[in-house]
Amino acid sequence: MATGDFADIHILFLWIGSFVQTESGESARLERLVSERERLVNEWQASESKKSGIFGNRTKKDMTETNDWLKRILTKDTQIIEELKLSGRIETAVIGQEKEDYKTITLSLERDVQALKRALNDRDKTIQEMLSSRRTFEWTTVVFFLTTLGLGYWMYRSKKP
Repeated sequence: MATGDFADIHILFLWIGSFVQTESGESARLERLVSERERLVNEWQASESKKSGIFGNRTKKDMTETNDWLKRILTKDTQIIEELKLSGRIETAVIGQEKEDYKTITLSLERDVQALKRALNDRDKTIQEMLSSRRTFEWTTVVFFLTTLGLGYWMYRSKKP
């Protein structure tokens, strides 16, 4: 793996680390893992420049040490990926629970709306019945008044010579 490729991966993890929120323990753990990875990359770069051989060349021991640092970085990368997967599963579970909560709230509100519609219909029926009985009373009153007026007129006419 070339040094430039590894630097690109390092930049990718720094970019991922920039999106980490510090609201929960999971994100704090992820942030800690990313900072540990940065430390490992710095140590790898230091071992990469180490040349303890004759005439300033790298020895087998130098190369082995560099490879060990790369293995540690890959292990840390695996831990970061697992933490991101866990974080995604937790977020998915939270979203699923919120979805169910909203569905329950929606159903409850729908039942309330239906109950209010029934109550409104019952009230409208009661109002219509009251208006109907009022009209009946008004007509009865008009008929009684006219009958009384007619009887009074008939009695007035019958007593008059």
